[in-house]
Amino acid sequence: MVTLRLRTALLAVCFLCARSVSGSYPQAQNVTWKSTNFKTLLTWEPKPSAEYSYTVEFSTISGNEKRNPHCIRSSATVCDLTSSLTSDLADLKACYTADILSEPPLGITSEDIEAPHSSSPRFCPYKDTDIGKPDFKLEVSEDKKKTTLYVTDPLTALFKDDQQLTIRDIFSSELEYKVTYRKNRSTGKKVYNSKTSTIELTNLDRGESYCFNVQAYIPSRNPDKQLGELSLTQCSTDDNKSILEEFSVGSIAAAIFFILLMIGLIIAVTVVCCRRVKKAQRRGKQVPLQDA
Repeated sequence: MVTLRLRTALLAVCFLCARSVSGSYPQAQNVTWKSTNFKTLLTWEPKPSAEYSYTVEFSTISGNEKRNPHCIRSSATVCDLTSSLTSDLADLKACYTADILSEPPLGITSEDIEAPHSSSPRFCPYKDTDIGKPDFKLEVSEDKKKTTLYVTDPLTALFKDDQQLTIRDIFSSELEYKVTYRKNRSTGKKVYNSKTSTIELTNLDRGESYCFNVQAYIPSRNPDKQLGELSLTQCSTDDNKSILEEFSVGSIAAAIFFILLMIGLIIAVTVVCCRRVKKAQRRGKQVPLQDA
């Protein structure tokens, strides 16, 4: 019995020693960069058990490895590297890679061995961050000859002198806006590119309603990263709307019912009044004449 327990204990010790020497913690999988308007997150899988944790190391292609203090021996599977990659705006055009190390949990000492790690794809903030959808205001001139779109440049996660920067501040003249528009009741679309945030369209049919979408466009980027997220759709007012287009069927039916009801009330009141007048006239004729 003692021999059996001793063998079991020895096997357990050997297993732990073998694991410690080999550093066989599970490696991170599906390491992915997620970045919008320079807000940059590194994500991976799986969620670690209580037996191990993750540490993130990152560097430029030819630079020294660095660590974010919030992503050292952590149980999280996401690391916010926004401030680490963009602390110096001059480095926005640099390219980075990251390693996810599988290590013992925080507070537990480990032997001086190389931890299992998984590497990320290369990420270049200036070229790879996605651009979010812009907002814009729509204005039609009084003579209906010109439609103007006033685009608000999306804000980024970057700051300079305590001022939050827009994508225009970062990309400058490289930034354009792509406008996709169509007539309100048509599926045919047209496209107009503008180098400015104030976009004037003068080739539209007067009095027609048009619907517009706007998205950032950076031609200097790779084709799959040139276009930003599409804005919400906005439509101009249609001066030639029919009554069916201007109001819902329910509203029109309610209005017709109200008109018919008023006409019926007027007719009823008129009939009642006429009957009373005739009745009064008949009574007047039946009263005998008094002698003077």
